[in-house]
Order: sequence, then C-alpha cells, then structure tokens
Amino acid sequence: MRAVIVAAAVAFIVSLFGTPIGIKVFTALKAGQPIRAVGPASHQGKKGTPTMGGVVFIIATVIAYVAGHLALTTLPEAQIAQQRPTVTGLVLLGLMVFAGAVGFLDDFLKVRKRNSLGLSARGKLIGQMLVGAVFGVIALYFPSTNGQTVGSTTISFIRDISWLDVGKVASVIIFIAVVMATTNAVNLTDGLDGLATGASVMVLGAYALIAFWQYRHWCGDLNYPAEYCYAVRDPLEVALIAGAAAGACVGFLWWNTSPARIFMGDTGALGLGGLIGGMAMSTRTMLLLPIIGGLFVIITMSVVIQIISFKTTGKRVFRMSPLQHHFELAGWSEVNIVVRFWIIAGIGVAIGLGLFYSEFLTVHG
Repeated sequence: MRAVIVAAAVAFIVSLFGTPIGIKVFTALKAGQPIRAVGPASHQGKKGTPTMGGVVFIIATVIAYVAGHLALTTLPEAQIAQQRPTVTGLVLLGLMVFAGAVGFLDDFLKVRKRNSLGLSARGKLIGQMLVGAVFGVIALYFPSTNGQTVGSTTISFIRDISWLDVGKVASVIIFIAVVMATTNAVNLTDGLDGLATGASVMVLGAYALIAFWQYRHWCGDLNYPAEYCYAVRDPLEVALIAGAAAGACVGFLWWNTSPARIFMGDTGALGLGGLIGGMAMSTRTMLLLPIIGGLFVIITMSVVIQIISFKTTGKRVFRMSPLQHHFELAGWSEVNIVVRFWIIAGIGVAIGLGLFYSEFLTVHG
C-alpha cells in the first residue's frame, strides 16, 4: 500500500505543479484548441485555450511509476518479483503513452491546420488498432516464469470465466477491441471542462482498489488458499499504475476544471482510454468495465443512437451528441452538467466495486 500511496502522491504533485508549466509552453507554441463552428455557441469563448495537456499527466504517471518502484524496495525478499518493473507495467504504461501519442498527432494536426479536423477518423482508428495489437500480443504471448500472462485467453467478468476460453488469437482481437472502445469512449466524454478528467479519476481509483485487493488475495502468495485467490499477474504493479494515473489526473483537474486553463486534448483522452482498457484486461474484469465506466458507456451510446436514428429515419433523438451537449442546448450550465455526470460516474463505480466485493464474499461462503 505504501508504494501505491507514494506513486499517487508523486503523480499528484508533479501534475499539479507541472500543468502551469505546460500551460505556458503550449501557449507559447500557440497550441490553442480549435473549436467547431457547429458546436454549442458557449464553446466559442474557449477558443485558443491551450490543449495537449494530457502530456503533463502522462509524464507525471511515468515519473510516479519510477517513484513507486523505489518505495517497493522495502518489500521482503519473498516478494522481490514485485520490486522490479514488469511486463504488466510495460503493457499498461505502453498503452497510455502510445495511445496518447496517437492523440498527440491528432492534436498537433488540429493546431497546425488551425481547425478541428486533425487526424482522419480512419487514421485515428488505425493508430488505436496498432497500439492495441502490439500490446495485446505482449499481454498474451509473454508469460511470467509461472506461466501467467498479463491478458487472458478467457472472457472475464470479475474473474476468468473458464468455459469461455477463446484462444490467444481471438483474445488479442478482443484486447484490440477493448482498447479501441475505451479510447474512443473517453475521447467522446471529453467535451466539457473537467468532465472526462473527473470521471477517469473515479474509474482509475476503482481499479487501484480492485488491483490492490487482488494483491492481498493473490495466487502468487503461496500462503493464501488456492481456491480463493485471484489468478492475475502483478496485481501490485497494476494498483501502483492506477493510483499514479488517478493522482496525476487529480493534479491536472485543478487547472482543467471550469473555466479550464488547459484541455487534455486527444493526447490525454486516448492515453487514459488506453490505460483503462488495459486495466480491465489485466485485472480480469473485462465485462465489469462497462459498469465501472458506466458514464463512458452512456455517452458513447448517445452518439451511436444519434447516428443510427439520423441515418434510418432522418431524425435526431438528441439536440446534439455526445449527450453532454444535448443538455447544454437544453439550457443546463456547464458546471451543473459536469457535476451531475460525475455523480453518474460515481454510481457506476460504486455498483462495480459492490459487485466485485460481493463475488469475493460469495466465493468465501
């Protein structure tokens, strides 16, 4: 637990004091956020606000990861495997950094072209697919000395569902699909000041708790009963990274809340989405993710419903999608929408954690 707290604290401090530096740097580089003309009229006042802020909390997370591992050197020799960087850390941080790089390219093109187009939709999807494929292969084809891989060949809910074994190739494809879904879901949620940042803090905090609980009841602990333990790889590593990312997002939120001094941009949204997808796969909670990330699902579905309705009937269900813009056009203030959506995100996290713990109680009789 000490290492997770250290990582979260370091990430928070680096992000809190690093974000103003990022604001100055991106302002000097004239990396202002272009605003779509078709968006809500209130957003035109945000034009020119520096973007690419995700760079700051991604760097803060990586720095905190190193700090957390320095704290892990106090672990007893029996837990030496948890002290060193692992393949799990490579996969999770790799997803965050390289998915963030795809977003950075999109943000860079937007700033350079001075419009909101950026990277084409096809180009962005291909980039997400490549990132998911590379780290999916690493997650499924590079086992530890005891044969445990970061990802699983079975579909999982709270644990692996043994009778839903789909094999390695299909599992890599599912890994890619999850990464693409989460990156786009967080990106769609990032439309109002602090909305995606605050929701991500809750989801990452939930995964920090889940992973640490798995570490305390881990199959890697030979003293823990095998019939009750969680068959995951490097759960303390997962908890450390989740805590670091959550802390970094809290520090960034200080400057990103309304009125935002900086936006995370696609750099941050895709980076967080990639990390959250990786968290679900590494903790074997793939089907629990739509509940924990309920707000992301709701907002994504609003876009899907709007597209299907317009293409099939020519009518729109919402005034504008994603859903947060519908409520803006309905007259809700930005702060009211963000706070109420945070409440929805918190409810999803609470239900997800409740299901996770209730399964543990059931297993223990």
